Order: sequence, then structure tokens, then C-alpha cells
Amino acid sequence: MANGGPVCGPISSYSRVQILHLLFEAGSSQTRGELSITELCEATGLHPNTVREHLGRLIEGGYVIPTIEHRTTRGRPRTLYSAATGAPGASSPVARDKAKAAARRGDLMRSMLPDVASGLGRDATYQLDALVEHLEESGFEPVLDDQQLTVDLSPCPHAAGRSEDRPMLCRVHLELMQGVLNEAGGPLEAECVRDAVLASDCTVQLRDTTASLIEGTEPPRHRTTPQHHRTGVAHGMA
Repeated sequence: MANGGPVCGPISSYSRVQILHLLFEAGSSQTRGELSITELCEATGLHPNTVREHLGRLIEGGYVIPTIEHRTTRGRPRTLYSAATGAPGASSPVARDKAKAAARRGDLMRSMLPDVASGLGRDATYQLDALVEHLEESGFEPVLDDQQLTVDLSPCPHAAGRSEDRPMLCRVHLELMQGVLNEAGGPLEAECVRDAVLASDCTVQLRDTTASLIEGTEPPRHRTTPQHHRTGVAHGMA
């Protein structure tokens, strides 16, 4: 799905994107939030061994949570899988540890380069630390504007993929980014992927939920002039 250079992470293959999409959809349903390997195979057409391999990678990355089915009848319980959204009951210990490690690295960088420290609050800054590291792991080179609360991911490494696959890819990636922000804990949300003319252009709009609580007022400005941060400068270490 990439257009040059190695791309890794949770959306490095369309099969993995399909699995994540199904798990996010299951999590948003009113009936159940978990799926079995059999159900994932039926929905994707993938071989069980392929699904197991993808799930293993996603669990290791903190994006999927495995649970053992509680049975009231005889028989071997199944392993069920759900998306790690960071919500109560859907939090991955791997993702939590990654967010804490990103915050520590961010604090170290800011102590060395105090002039590039973010004007956002502590919790929001830690959210951005975790988000940057997630995006780097996924093959992006994010540029943050913490005044406009945007993340520029251009050029998108998945731009050369099939155009019909892009809507699902973007939805899944936005869900993953929201999960990372939730795991880190703070006021920022991943609001949307902005419309773009070119497939290689990608900008994610974040939202400060604390600012929106004051109805009819403009969100607070953190700087008099925008400052853009390439990865490894103000948030995390490249």
C-alpha cells in the first residue's frame, strides 16, 4: 500500500486494515464488541493462519485486545478479539506502556530543548508525544501545528494504494489515532481527515474538547505565531 520506502505498523497491509475495520465496527455495535478468528475469516476471505498472524502483530502493537470466551456449556472456550480504543474496558496495557514511554522521551527532549516546548497543557502535550510515536511507527513523518491543532502527514505513504481502499484506510487510521490519544489521556480528539485534492496530501484535524466546553468562544491560542514541529523536535525522539 506504500508508494516508496518501508511502511510498517497497524495499517501496513490492506488485510490488516480490513481486520481492524471489522473490530472497530463490532465495537460500535449495540450487541457485541468482540469477534472470533472464524468470523474474521468469513468476513475477509483470509486463511485462519493469516488472520492469526495479523492479530498477533496487532496485539503486540497494542491495537487489539484478546479475551477468552466465558462459556456456560461444555467445550473449549474461544479466543475473542476487540479493538483497543482506550475507552473503559477497551484499554490495552501495551498501548498504555507505549504512551508512558513516549511521555518520558518527550520530557527528556523538552528538558534539552526548552525553547521548542509546546504551549499546550501537560496532558495534551503527552497525548501528542504518543501520537507522534504512533505515526512514526506507521511510516509517516508528521508535522504538528499545535496552534491550529493539525497534523500534516503529507506525503501520505499509502497514496499509491487503490483509490477504492482509501476511505476504509482513512477511517481505520483515524480510529487508531483516537485510540492512541485516549490511551495517553487528555483533552485532544482526532476530529477528521481533511479533504484533499491530491491523494498524497493528508492533514488530520485535532480538537481540544476543553475549549469546546465554553460555548460561543474561540479556542484559546497557545502562541502568537504558529510553530510547526517535525517529528523528534518537540514531541518524542526520532
